[in-house]
Amino acid sequence: MNTPLAERLRPKTLADYISQTHLVGENGALTKQIVHGLIPSLLLWGPPGIGKTTLANIIATESGRPFYTLSAINSGVKEVREVIEKAKQNGGLFTTKNPILFIDEIHRFSKSQQDSLLQAVEKGWVTLIGATTENPSFEVIPALLSRCQVYTLNPFEKSDLENLLQRAINEDEILSKKKILLKETEALLRLSGGDARKLLNIFELIVNAENTNTVTITNDDVLDKVQNNMVRYDKTGEQHYDIISAFIKSIRGSDPNAAVYYLARMVEGGEDVKFIARRLLILASEDIGNANPTALVIANTTFQAVATIGYPESRIILSQCATYLACSPKSNAAYEAISKAQQLVKDTGDLSIPLSIRNAPTMLMKEIGYGENYKYSHNYENNFANQEFLPKEVIGTTLYNPGKNQRENVQREFLRQRWKEKYGY
Repeated sequence: MNTPLAERLRPKTLADYISQTHLVGENGALTKQIVHGLIPSLLLWGPPGIGKTTLANIIATESGRPFYTLSAINSGVKEVREVIEKAKQNGGLFTTKNPILFIDEIHRFSKSQQDSLLQAVEKGWVTLIGATTENPSFEVIPALLSRCQVYTLNPFEKSDLENLLQRAINEDEILSKKKILLKETEALLRLSGGDARKLLNIFELIVNAENTNTVTITNDDVLDKVQNNMVRYDKTGEQHYDIISAFIKSIRGSDPNAAVYYLARMVEGGEDVKFIARRLLILASEDIGNANPTALVIANTTFQAVATIGYPESRIILSQCATYLACSPKSNAAYEAISKAQQLVKDTGDLSIPLSIRNAPTMLMKEIGYGENYKYSHNYENNFANQEFLPKEVIGTTLYNPGKNQRENVQREFLRQRWKEKYGY
């Protein structure tokens, strides 16, 4: 039998589906909709090997819908329209059982391809389920995005993946006939990177490498048998995430040589230029921030430029940006500040804003104190007036702590002179 283990173990029902309880658990966001067959058009967003395609199949099966599927890699507008016409013959506007059209990697559809879906979704000829590994806000056109619900699939927990391995050992029609002793799982989990499909493929490779019905698996066995230095770059699979991770970490680590090496790997593999540029844009703020504010300007200009130019010339622009960011001073102070602030909001809820800095557009608001005693900073020396801006429950909480670099040292001194000891600068 040539069917891969991952396909043989693909869940057929919600009862067999691993994880994602926030979506399909007892009180999951999709559970009741699936049970009642009232499925909205939706986008499933999550990393590879997390179960997006499987969930789409289960939704169709358990809701009793006809199921059509397309891959954005090898389908164009013509194929989309042909499938929609077929789907219209099996459903339509006046039935809750209209067909499901599943599009894998919908983020790879062009604007015109996505446009071709709008009428079918709007008229209810099909229920669209799109799967994407990329943020739909960036990769799906607004008109289509507004017609779909977006559901995020979470990465697997370690326990989920270990349970999956045990299911393979105990329930698979082929592996269950062998005596498999799984002594260690760390190497399997590390090499798979949380991708269940990759995990099962590696596991099957290890088991099949032993010409015996008794197989013992340790970390050393896994590392010995798995080729961990693949040179082929698969922009639709695991290498896509391994190399972009290495690329970003090389820039964060101020190594321009490693950065351009991994950039070359992606360029030679035909990686989407906007994907690379978007990651550089995020890094410019997350890892450099106010240590060199120009980095964000350079990265944003790079994103705009490569989106216009494309390959092959955009490789030069990407190289310039990557090496510039790698050679910039680093600071994650802005990233840490918003993370701390979000956690503070979650912990304390919606605290009352001081009356003095509230907006007072009506006379009633003014009469009850909105905006009263507010000090207009520009009327004071150095354009600064010592007043309270935070809610009283969190007064004095330091969220932004400038990094230790030339530019942010200036910021720290600026804040120290104005706020003295209040925020600990």
